[in-house]
Amino acid sequence: MMKRGIAFLAAGIMLLASPVSVLADREDAKLEKPYVSLGADLNAQERATVLELLGVTEDDLKNYTVATITNQDEHDYLDAYLDKSVIGSRALSSVLVEGKTDGNGIKVTTHNISYCTTGMYQNALVTAGIKDADIVVAGPFKISGTAALVGAIKSYENMTGEKVEQENVDTATNELVITGKLAENVGDSEKAEQLVGAVKEKVVEAQNMSEDEIGDVVDQAADEMEINLSAEDRQAIVNLMEKIKGLDLDVDSLKEQAKDLYNKIEDLGLKLDINQEKVQGFFDKIIEFFKNLFS
Repeated sequence: MMKRGIAFLAAGIMLLASPVSVLADREDAKLEKPYVSLGADLNAQERATVLELLGVTEDDLKNYTVATITNQDEHDYLDAYLDKSVIGSRALSSVLVEGKTDGNGIKVTTHNISYCTTGMYQNALVTAGIKDADIVVAGPFKISGTAALVGAIKSYENMTGEKVEQENVDTATNELVITGKLAENVGDSEKAEQLVGAVKEKVVEAQNMSEDEIGDVVDQAADEMEINLSAEDRQAIVNLMEKIKGLDLDVDSLKEQAKDLYNKIEDLGLKLDINQEKVQGFFDKIIEFFKNLFS
């Protein structure tokens, strides 16, 4: 079940991964009407349940932009990252995406989505480049949500008129998978999302960290949060951050778009220094050199 959950988690970013820096007319269009994507394998009763959870009626759909997402769509997006058996064979979950004005940030609500936390969604969606949207993900019963996620990315593309940046999608999908596995391994979804978010904040802020420096920040964050990382999980986070540092992300945007998550991270009072001991050691050597020179 946890492995299947990772599949749905992974799709999360892909659904919403579209650049949203658009011209004024596109911003206006983005606010005109919501976009709904429905799983193609919903039967009549399941469809009614999902629409109710999304807060939408059949009549309302006349004024919405509606897309249908198939299981093949899911595989097209995810087969490169996950085993086909993990992705599954039915597209059931659905998504409502509403564009919002600047400053709204990313707000995620879920119904009958049992694995992915809203913080995990927010964390990865920021990596994808999403800005200022309210997103509701719903399933007809307890499921993980792949179809809704794939639907969201297509809805957002239509809304903004911008194509998805594949590099961002790849990285964000990787982030979701890693966060999901980390949550499973440490037994705490909130700590997992906060650890990844805190390290990402530092990496984006520094822009050019070396792999060793990233590893130091991962170790510091895990230590301060009292998380015991396996060598495999640690390396997975480092590899992820190597990808993230290559993206055109801004630390202020990270915090603005996922306010709830980053407020929690700040409340932790983490003090993540970039190789502070190494830097201090460097200056100590310089001081010692001049002492010896003039003694």
